[in-house]
Amino acid sequence: MEEILVVEHLKKTFKLTKKQRKINQTNDIVKVAVDDLSFKAYRGEIFGLLGPNGAGKTTTLRIIASLIKADSGDALVDGVSVVKNPEAVRGKIGFLTSELKLEDFFTPNYLFDYFSNLHCVPKDICEKRKVELFQKFGIDSFKEVKIADLSTGMKQKISLIISIVHDPDIIIFDEPTNGLDVITAKVVTDFLLDLKTMGKTVILSTHIFSLVEKLCDRVGIIINGKMITEDTLSNLVLDQPLENVFFDIYHKEVGEE
Repeated sequence: MEEILVVEHLKKTFKLTKKQRKINQTNDIVKVAVDDLSFKAYRGEIFGLLGPNGAGKTTTLRIIASLIKADSGDALVDGVSVVKNPEAVRGKIGFLTSELKLEDFFTPNYLFDYFSNLHCVPKDICEKRKVELFQKFGIDSFKEVKIADLSTGMKQKISLIISIVHDPDIIIFDEPTNGLDVITAKVVTDFLLDLKTMGKTVILSTHIFSLVEKLCDRVGIIINGKMITEDTLSNLVLDQPLENVFFDIYHKEVGEE
């Protein structure tokens, strides 16, 4: 298997404000969000980053996507260092997060063209991909409707397609089905499988066990910023429900019975 993403000893800390310390019921001034975390993903697979809320999944993905800088460590995206060449990394990945906010007064048509232009996608290729993706996700009838007037599910579909306007080889999805109705969620998950079929690598961050069981080839379990285990899904579960395996690992790690 060909390595396409190599994450090496990432560490990221954040200073906590007085209010954050109160909310988290801690006197610590610094929170370690990602703690010496390493893993690999291979071309043409779906890799699941599984962990509870606050485990460090989103921070890890933001570092890989070059949106924030790690305190130490590095990530190699198709051989390109996030630390040394973040701009080149951005051209190699697509990144979809539930926190992506679309401007209310723009239309899907405008946004697709705008992000294609940002990625220097030739106009003819842009138009071809727009036709394909708008048809696939049922956006054609809404392409000139302002974002403010669209449903939550339609907004998520648009966020997805503008994250891949440049046809990247690595696509990172942070909780891609959060807040979606079952129909839109299925459209999204089916598309992730389509991407795998096309030879793309998908990094999927989630806390939903059924999503991992349905989609992922390999899984990394992250707890308190640390990669506790990383293996193929079949080796990890050994015919047990993933939920049972996860909580066995979780209780051992945090010292709970």
